[in-house]
Amino acid sequence: MAKSGDVVYPAGYEPAHEDVKSIETRKSLLNAILGDHSKEISEDLDTDLFEVMKRRRSTRKFDSKPIEKWKVEKILAAADTAPTAGNFQGFEIFHIKNIKMKEELVKASNDQPYVNSPLVLVFCKNQSRVKLKFPKRMLAKFAIQDATLAAAYSQLAATALGLSTIWIGMIDEKKVAEIIETDLVPSSLLCIGYPVKRRYPKPRRNLSDLIHVLE
Repeated sequence: MAKSGDVVYPAGYEPAHEDVKSIETRKSLLNAILGDHSKEISEDLDTDLFEVMKRRRSTRKFDSKPIEKWKVEKILAAADTAPTAGNFQGFEIFHIKNIKMKEELVKASNDQPYVNSPLVLVFCKNQSRVKLKFPKRMLAKFAIQDATLAAAYSQLAATALGLSTIWIGMIDEKKVAEIIETDLVPSSLLCIGYPVKRRYPKPRRNLSDLIHVLE
């Protein structure tokens, strides 16, 4: 592995040059967003990761209550901290505020009405960002993994902030791309809001059925 400042790249795949000032600015912004523990925020923020994982439930009925700006910022900043191939972040996020776009996204998501939620994020693959010397099919694989991890981090952050989410994977990728006017390929939608009713965790399969131990 090779280091460039605080950023680590696979050996032989370091960028030709780096904008140190840009990296420092990004780090300072992240620290400001993720490290703000004012009274207003700390009262609404669950920092126990395992409790957050346990509480995360898919929600299909959202309250119309708008989401506070600082919460949206934390959700987006959480996506920025997700691990990515070579640290190149092969994904983009579209924050959809346009009401007509949300309505069109419902149609492009198999008419799932809860897609029209207070906060809609469209995660897209951007393999052009992944500057690694591998075949295109591998770069595309890295990009879908990057986008998926970023969405998962945002989903957990939303749960920690007292919000509920639903992950939408059943989408017409071409239609979604047309709606948000991008050449990138959408991977998923993350719909976020305050739930009409809190849902509690359901029993799942036994861990012994889920985990395979090879010795």
